[in-house]
Amino acid sequence: MNLNRRVQFRRASLSDDGFQQAETWADHGERIPADKTDVSDGERWRAGEVGASITTRFVVRSSTFTRDLTPKDRLICEGREYDISGIKEIGRRDRLEITASARVDQ
Repeated sequence: MNLNRRVQFRRASLSDDGFQQAETWADHGERIPADKTDVSDGERWRAGEVGASITTRFVVRSSTFTRDLTPKDRLICEGREYDISGIKEIGRRDRLEITASARVDQ
């Protein structure tokens, strides 16, 4: 495992502007080392919209902090924001694999 990237997680909270409640995203925890592997990319056409996305797997050390992460959180790596779609234990439960996707056309 080559933890040669630093990733930041973000978590949403509800904020009330007086008219409605909206999600506000803020950094969650410190940046942590991760291994990054791009697994697929794709394009989709829907209702005239063209969009490109990439699916990536990140591996991080298992810790109290990382075991608290959920697919409701987001991950930032090298300036790109990823939506987390899955988290699973790998190895001897000492690492977590995070599958995430990001738009690459924005």
